[in-house]
Amino acid sequence: MESQSIIARSTPDFGQLVQRDRIHGSLYTDEQIFQLELEKIWYKTWVYVGHATEVPNANDFVMKSIGPQEIIMTRDRDGQIHLLQNRCPHRGNQLCAEAKGNKGVFTCPYHRWAFSNTGKLRGYPYPDGYETVNRDELGLGKVTRVAEYKGFVFGSFAAEGPSLEEHLGRGGRDAIDRLVMTSPEGEVQITAGFLQHKAKANWKFLVENETDGYHPQFVHDSIFSVAKSGIGDLYGGASTAVARDLGDGHTENDLRPEFRRIGKLMNWFGTTEERLPEYVEKMKAAYGEEKAREIMIDGTPHVMIFPNLFIAEIQIFVIQAVAVDETIQHVTALQFKGAPDLNRRLRQQTMGSVGPAGFLLADDSEMYERTQRGVAAKNPEWNYLGRGIHREREDEEGYLVADNTDEVTTRGIWRHYRELMEAE
Repeated sequence: MESQSIIARSTPDFGQLVQRDRIHGSLYTDEQIFQLELEKIWYKTWVYVGHATEVPNANDFVMKSIGPQEIIMTRDRDGQIHLLQNRCPHRGNQLCAEAKGNKGVFTCPYHRWAFSNTGKLRGYPYPDGYETVNRDELGLGKVTRVAEYKGFVFGSFAAEGPSLEEHLGRGGRDAIDRLVMTSPEGEVQITAGFLQHKAKANWKFLVENETDGYHPQFVHDSIFSVAKSGIGDLYGGASTAVARDLGDGHTENDLRPEFRRIGKLMNWFGTTEERLPEYVEKMKAAYGEEKAREIMIDGTPHVMIFPNLFIAEIQIFVIQAVAVDETIQHVTALQFKGAPDLNRRLRQQTMGSVGPAGFLLADDSEMYERTQRGVAAKNPEWNYLGRGIHREREDEEGYLVADNTDEVTTRGIWRHYRELMEAE
């Protein structure tokens, strides 16, 4: 069979596996492909790691990840952020077992080698055994490049390549710019703590799903009908919202056309300006009447920044690829500096939607795991991604858009994926 010859080759032929309107099921199940993805995507491109507000003070640290790799994100005494690998260079022991804390020195429990929070080797017991050793060569492994955009910290193991701003592109930067402007002080704070959800599914199912506008009306029908939030209508056939391919794998469901049509402040959050008077007044004072009104009507973005940061209006999701069939989502409520009344509601809504008793993520996780089991079937071997391909068009900014239920976003993700996997 055609597909069997494709996956039998020593190096997968991604030009055959990823086509314009279909992709091969082995992309979700093949261990060799997953290992190549780690090499060519997770350990080469920019990956979101954490937020600067998670380590606000000198010597703060928090455990993070890049794919299966554990990363210690630290802030040194001079205020610089470092991304260190959680492995002692002596015998390979895991250095840190705490989720977060404050310390200037990390000490390996095995032989007491000690490292500063910049990764530099500070010392070891019985140093006379190491008289000829160059300590500078025995520091902790580091993520090669670290960069920050408006508090969002990304890392790349590649010494060379596009800058973070180039990786984000105009679309990714604009999404974060719009997000921080929800704060009257122009800053996002990641301080609410994370929920973790493990799914027995390939990581790309999650990336695709975050901006798949075709499924919400069906998968989340029960929660939408109970909550009477009006969210389901944003993804209906009559919605004026659009799906957008922002390029470089970044994608968006742009709900602003619907919110602008309705024209009510805070409608994006399912509330009214009368219920958040303090926040509304602070926004008007910060941005002026007209701009504040625009921000509070448009709301926050619904954008997937490839490969692992999903800005989901009131939360962020951080996708961690663990194995070919296992993924962890780290979820937290967004918090906006200077907006305590809004922040309280954001935490409540996050717990209600994706917390232990929430339905939203449970609905999605059921679909992830059912699809993972489904693509293991022998026939058909391909997933069809052609919805709305005849409706693709360029918007006024040159992005490819289509109706909100169309798969222009999924096709954009796979187009970028193929470019990365075929690159040397």
